[in-house]
Amino acid sequence: MLDELKVKIQDYLNNKIETEMNVPVVLSIETPKDKTKGDIAVPSFQLSKVLHKSPMEIAPTLRTYLEELPYFEKVECVGPYVNAFYDRKKLAKLVLDEAYNGRNNDKVLGTVAIDYSSPNIAKNFSIGHLRSTILGQSLGNIYEYLGYNVIRINHLGDFGTQFGKLIYAYLNWGDEKKVMEDPINELVSLYVKFHEEAEKDPKLDDEARKIFNELEEGNKKYRTLWETFKNASLKEFKRIYDLLGVTFDEYSSEANASRDSKRVLDLLDKKGLLEIDDGATIIRIGDDIPPAIVKRSDGATLYITRDLEEIHRRYEKYHFDKMLYCVGNEQKLYFTQLKRVLSKMDAPFKDAVKHVNFGLILTDGKKMSTRHGNAIKLNDVLNESIRLAKEHIEEKNKDLENKDDIAKAVGVSAIIFNDLKNYHENDYEFNLEDATRFEGQTGPYLQYTSVRIGSILKQAEFDRTNISLDLLIQDNFFEIIKKLDEFDQIIQKSADEYSPNYLAKYLLNLASMFNSFYSKEKCLCEDVLERNTKLYLIYLIKSRLDLGMKLLGMSVVEKM
Repeated sequence: MLDELKVKIQDYLNNKIETEMNVPVVLSIETPKDKTKGDIAVPSFQLSKVLHKSPMEIAPTLRTYLEELPYFEKVECVGPYVNAFYDRKKLAKLVLDEAYNGRNNDKVLGTVAIDYSSPNIAKNFSIGHLRSTILGQSLGNIYEYLGYNVIRINHLGDFGTQFGKLIYAYLNWGDEKKVMEDPINELVSLYVKFHEEAEKDPKLDDEARKIFNELEEGNKKYRTLWETFKNASLKEFKRIYDLLGVTFDEYSSEANASRDSKRVLDLLDKKGLLEIDDGATIIRIGDDIPPAIVKRSDGATLYITRDLEEIHRRYEKYHFDKMLYCVGNEQKLYFTQLKRVLSKMDAPFKDAVKHVNFGLILTDGKKMSTRHGNAIKLNDVLNESIRLAKEHIEEKNKDLENKDDIAKAVGVSAIIFNDLKNYHENDYEFNLEDATRFEGQTGPYLQYTSVRIGSILKQAEFDRTNISLDLLIQDNFFEIIKKLDEFDQIIQKSADEYSPNYLAKYLLNLASMFNSFYSKEKCLCEDVLERNTKLYLIYLIKSRLDLGMKLLGMSVVEKM
């Protein structure tokens, strides 16, 4: 609300200046770093240049304009600046009412489709898959909160040359009994073995490509193996998704897109975009970027062919306004190519596609890789995080009931928050012990703060209609009110920049403000008016913390 108010004030000033001074100047409104200098400050330097007067001469006129508005208790000139102090009582009441009543989302703002997680079948769900999965889930939550219809899509990596490699490895070195007993781990071992052997004999890569081509053409033997690998993988993936609280509206498939890709190839051909280059079918998309290869010389389709088919299908089904792809930084060139092709096709959704790229999760400064056998299983990480959370809980509250359930909620949330607090485009070093601490910039710290507020609120009732506005205008109260007011602005910024880390940082700041406030103020005091005011304020802090954690995909717990 205060952010919107700032825009209103700025618009009012600029209209007033244009009308009364007859100059089209756009003044900026600043927020003084020194809070004693006011809530907002209007510098007169820009207007001074246009009017050829000193800033000190102009400032009193700007002060007069601001004094006409009903938002301020005091407006004063300080040299070239006009500093204004809000009417805190009026604004505090408005902010608290808005925070209590919540958003009104009667109108659907549009449809946002999000492609996230998208693991490859026949591989363990490693910690490397974590970023796409929870980034997409949290963005979906945020857009739903803002009033969008969200379509959550998991586009499985169930096709490609890697399956030729896997089938070759299974047929040559696989043990059916072992694969049936422990399908994912055995298949990963076979995949790693293929790459070890291919380094000695590069011809194995050609054999794998041949197998994949036959798979794509419908070879029954290979198809049966591929279905077995896929079903075993999905069972494992869904178990992980249930643990993370991640959901999807649709599971789509590269294999299905491959079978239907003739349609998009025909469409590209009709538009005159295809040409043959050294046997491969390509689309030239500019001198500054390599051409997009949509069919290899052996007739096999590629990722971009299948993605072009899939995005057309999605648009026909959902008529999305945005199509977000949560995929790593290493695919920047690929998505530039995809968007260039859509532009050349003049697709109606060509400007709707956004690559939400993200960095790597590193261990000891190194990237993890399945083919080299050093990927860390996400299931192992989650279980260890739950174990550490339980240790911390037993240290603090060994008689707590339902410890296992709470440890699960805290441990999983710790992993989610530890990732989302980082800016998505950056790499970060993973440290499990740091992520599960109950103090510092962690998920458990937020959950513990929420629990702490909840335990205070259980000790006394309060009447939110009987509070002291005189108390709320004091600095330590009003700073919290301003922070509460920032919530929707932060959510919007998180959506606009596809960056839940803004929300994560906001929650840490809000939790820190509560803990500082509580160390100085006695909330369960004798005076009824004072107690009502303090309890109402911390109630709203908790409601913002809890909602923010849910939007990130974390669990809210009542006890820890």
